[in-house]
Amino acid sequence: MDIDIIIVLVYFAFLIGLGWVFRSAAANTSEYFRGGGKMLWWMVGSSAFMMALSAMTFTGLMGKALTSGMSVAVVFFANALGYFINYLFFAAKARQMRVISPIQGVRLRLGKVNEQVFTWANVPLSVLQAAIWLNGLAVFTSAVVGVPLEQTIVGAGLVVLFISLVGGSWAVIASDFMQMIIITVMTFIAAMVAIWKSGGIGNLLEVGLPTQQLIGDGYSYSYLFVGWFICIFVKQFFSTNNMVDSYRFIASKDTKNARKAALLACSLMIIGPLIWFLPAWFVAGNYPDTATWGLEGLGSKVADATYYMFVKNEMPVGMVGLMLAAMFAATMSSMDSALNRNAGIILKSVYEPYVCKNATEKQLMNASRILTAAFGIIIIITALFLTSLKEFGLFDLMMLVGTLVGFPVLIPSIMCFFVRKTPDWAGWGTILVGMIVSAIIAFVITPQMIQNILGLEQPLSAREFSEMKSVTLGVIGHMAITLPFFVLSRLFYKEPSPERAAEINKFFNNVDTEVVVEETSTSIAMDNKQREMLGKMLVMASGFLALLVLIPNPMWGRMLFVIVALIIGGIGALLLNAAKRASNKTTSSQLKTSNA
Repeated sequence: MDIDIIIVLVYFAFLIGLGWVFRSAAANTSEYFRGGGKMLWWMVGSSAFMMALSAMTFTGLMGKALTSGMSVAVVFFANALGYFINYLFFAAKARQMRVISPIQGVRLRLGKVNEQVFTWANVPLSVLQAAIWLNGLAVFTSAVVGVPLEQTIVGAGLVVLFISLVGGSWAVIASDFMQMIIITVMTFIAAMVAIWKSGGIGNLLEVGLPTQQLIGDGYSYSYLFVGWFICIFVKQFFSTNNMVDSYRFIASKDTKNARKAALLACSLMIIGPLIWFLPAWFVAGNYPDTATWGLEGLGSKVADATYYMFVKNEMPVGMVGLMLAAMFAATMSSMDSALNRNAGIILKSVYEPYVCKNATEKQLMNASRILTAAFGIIIIITALFLTSLKEFGLFDLMMLVGTLVGFPVLIPSIMCFFVRKTPDWAGWGTILVGMIVSAIIAFVITPQMIQNILGLEQPLSAREFSEMKSVTLGVIGHMAITLPFFVLSRLFYKEPSPERAAEINKFFNNVDTEVVVEETSTSIAMDNKQREMLGKMLVMASGFLALLVLIPNPMWGRMLFVIVALIIGGIGALLLNAAKRASNKTTSSQLKTSNA
């Protein structure tokens, strides 16, 4: 069997083991879906970061970097800005909602009807996004490694399902942390090799970037790019700051940890693009003819293999396996979020209030696992179905779904924090208006219409129209029509019933009140358990990585594996040392108390 496939299979086995280790961590639904609200900032922050990644980062986005220059990094810098605003405001508000499922916050703020509307608007959307990511990963892996597409989809899907099913949010977020470490280290090493082989970063950028380094190829009208640039930041602001996507922050130990988690995600989003795209630009300068890559199986999407080409040709044997493991990690971290979050939403907003009102905690846990399994199977089936759809590239399909379908839901789920006196129907009414706006953009707007409206002398290029439709027009339409609709609903506000007024007051009292956890021996023990378990897993992973030096490679190649193992093992050792110091400090404090 090929060494790279063996590495991926060992990685899968490691993740399955991680899920098994956390099998007893979730004793109730709060722990199963949000870790009981006891997680430290570095776990939550890495999970929030991983939610924004998928195989798309190493396929569709790398392919886009060949022709789009530095503009492709804009998406991630926009995410960084979104997470920074998380740090300033929303991460704290999300944790302070004091809910198990984010839709429970919708229930308090906007009422029962909107609870159901948001549930059934969000759940199918997140299933579709997870399926898009899983399908994109499978198409790529099938073409470059030769593993059948269907087997890849089912195999990766079942691994994620096992992790989520057995360990709940503890296993999901712990695996996200592990995968964040592996991806960061692996991509950093790849970037350093690209710089080294180019003779410096200046040479790399000079040879690899398109003539128009910022905009890239395919734009005749630079002001259209400026519009796309601005709209990307607006879109990602809403995508990272809203009630529905507060899923990770509600797992934080307290308000302080939630804000620090957002700052960590922001920092990683700034650092990531600075290193991720260097190998892609190396390929652009050294392997410009994609026809010679020998990847006919990808067809018109051969550019999606840009990162693979770098690792295969410029890195030591075995690194392709680590790259594929990193791609699986990125995609699976997004998929496990869909599984765990969706199961929690359906349990708390449909099953518990309407199907089984007097369910015991044991019955709710059983239902949680059944729902998790069901969503896992649905995502796998959807990803298999998407293999027949060829109309859109990976990047543009993701952007189109996120802007035209997801954006209408995001507007009321963030604006309801700022605009307090709105009627409950403003929530579902805004989504309805937004869907109409999205439908017009998706099915009515044509390149000729845009050309006539803007008075353009020549037709729009394929890239110009694609990016306008998937991002610019959607953001402009929703900001000009959908958002004002929600704000203007204040004109029809009437005082709610005493019951609804109490719920709304509870919501705002919660989000305005900081969550503070006193340091006790119990809370410190829980913190140390997180440090110890993840520290030991990282040290164990470093041991497996060190074995890769046995693969026949030049000395510099073997040393790369040593460096990767040392970095990951070093992080694990730091966590174990932090746990030991905290434990010693607690013991010392207890001794002083007993002697007093």
